[in-house]
Amino acid sequence: MSKLVAVDLAKSYRLLNHGPTVLVSSAHAGEQNVMAAAWAMPLDFDPPKVLVVVDKATHTRELMEASGEFVLNIPCRAQAEQVLTAGSCSGKEVDKFAVSGIIALPGETVAAPHVDGCIAYLECRIISEPHNQQRYDLFIGEVLAARADPDVWHDGHWNFDGHDAKRSLHYIAGGNFFSIGEQFAVAARQAE
Repeated sequence: MSKLVAVDLAKSYRLLNHGPTVLVSSAHAGEQNVMAAAWAMPLDFDPPKVLVVVDKATHTRELMEASGEFVLNIPCRAQAEQVLTAGSCSGKEVDKFAVSGIIALPGETVAAPHVDGCIAYLECRIISEPHNQQRYDLFIGEVLAARADPDVWHDGHWNFDGHDAKRSLHYIAGGNFFSIGEQFAVAARQAE
């Protein structure tokens, strides 16, 4: 795997802007867990913030609430089977890292691990919003560190050309994914 490069925090929202499925990792008191999540998005630029929905019944949520932090890992097409496995079993019953073959790597600024092989990650500290967390399962995270794979992240933008196995995943349902397609640009029409 390529060594990940630092991402300017002012541009870290771009890691999520195209709506990929993420792996949410968490850790507390010697325990760690990982889960798949399809509902994550950028929220703000300065400081950079993200949103993620994490159900009350998950082990990941228990660890997030206890530690006050989490990591949004952005997996790629080559990891689709691991993502599906991590999203199909409970961390309360099994060690999801062992069952899925996911390798945990140490975090940079948080105790929650990174998922080896992911094309990017955002380390986050929870901004406590008890109403949103309890009623909507919605967590706000301030991004503390972000890194991306230089094979597919250039000058603050994704570019997956020539790296099909590293294209980001997008979950549909029932074990079905699609991976991000071809990038293209258009010029804005000038007002007359």
